[in-house]
Amino acid sequence: MLIFLALCALLAATSFLAWLYIFFQPARPWDFWPVGDADPLPADSIAHWPAVRVLVPARNEADSLPQTLPALLNQDYSGDFRVTLIDDRSSDGTADVARKLATDLKREDRLQVLTGASLPEGWVGKMWALEQGVRAALRGNGEGEKGREGETAEYVLLTDADILHAPNSLRRLVLESLAGKLGLNSRMALLRCVSPAEKLLIPAFVFFFNLLYPMRRVNNPADPLAAAAGGCVLLSREALEKIGGGLSCIRNEIIDDVNLGRQVKKTGLPIRLSLSAREVVSLRDYPVLADIWKMVTRTAFTELKYSWLRLAGAMLGLGFIFIVPILAVIGGAIGLFLNHEPGYHLPLLAVLAHGVMALVWMRLVYTPATLFFRLPMRYAWSLPIAGIIYGLMTLDSALRHARGLGPGWRDVKAPIPMAPK
Repeated sequence: MLIFLALCALLAATSFLAWLYIFFQPARPWDFWPVGDADPLPADSIAHWPAVRVLVPARNEADSLPQTLPALLNQDYSGDFRVTLIDDRSSDGTADVARKLATDLKREDRLQVLTGASLPEGWVGKMWALEQGVRAALRGNGEGEKGREGETAEYVLLTDADILHAPNSLRRLVLESLAGKLGLNSRMALLRCVSPAEKLLIPAFVFFFNLLYPMRRVNNPADPLAAAAGGCVLLSREALEKIGGGLSCIRNEIIDDVNLGRQVKKTGLPIRLSLSAREVVSLRDYPVLADIWKMVTRTAFTELKYSWLRLAGAMLGLGFIFIVPILAVIGGAIGLFLNHEPGYHLPLLAVLAHGVMALVWMRLVYTPATLFFRLPMRYAWSLPIAGIIYGLMTLDSALRHARGLGPGWRDVKAPIPMAPK
């Protein structure tokens, strides 16, 4: 029994050390920094602002566009910019809604609506929609609905139909890209955090993303780690040309944003990824747990490269850092309460103490996430629950893959990738 308790204490202590390691990593992935729009917009002295094409892939987005498209059409940007909406065979009148919004705003010359062509074999739907927009932008085919000719794009902004941009969002992104000579500049949109499910799981979602892709490492040209956030990506023309003149290099990638970051960084061009606190906001809501579950299960097993060995490692890792401290606290407390033999008090106390230290340090590491989303501080204790739920989501993602239920954009529009043999 004493040997068992010693092993439990060692396991709990190792879990605590794992959280110490996360805290003291040089990249500090837990501190929710950098925030791209934290500072006031800097003054600029640019004589010629580069031409930009904003590309919006849209499939059945008639409800989102009245909230987001006017903000794009009315960007406070001094250079030539146009919005190209690629209507991917919508059935809800998405294209008509977009045209009417532009007409009502008297911005018809800034909007181009492309009717998406049929999906070629080997392409994921969103990537094919964006590819068509990129081709139009690089050809200089930037005419609006009334045929006004535009400059050839020097930058393209890839953004989703449910992303709301502040008036100076495009200006700031371009200024940053010019100053840093960036090939890719990406903002992780501020996710909605209102419903109980969102408050529990959305901060943890961003926290786990940062652990996988620490932004300071992503932004370091000497570090091979790369990533991007697909809701807002500004690409230079040079970057597009270096990765093949379009998006064909990631045509069948479900996790397109991270893979796009990798492709651009491999060219030697600098990339930047940062959080947004106010200027790039996602309007997509997740009112109940099932909505977040569906979002995560689309790509969780893909992130593990369809490897059951990686899945086993992920499950063990999540259990080690989240479940072990909880069991140590519960088991240690119950053992001390029920066991009155003096020889067992010290090992039981060690189990309890190490579990408590792990949970307290976990809370410390998670506090910046709670503050970033402006939640009450009690949510800083919620990470173990969120971590267990995400573990179950990852397992379900793998089981769905095994049953042939693969991911896609809105629905499955490409062959489901199979695990490598």
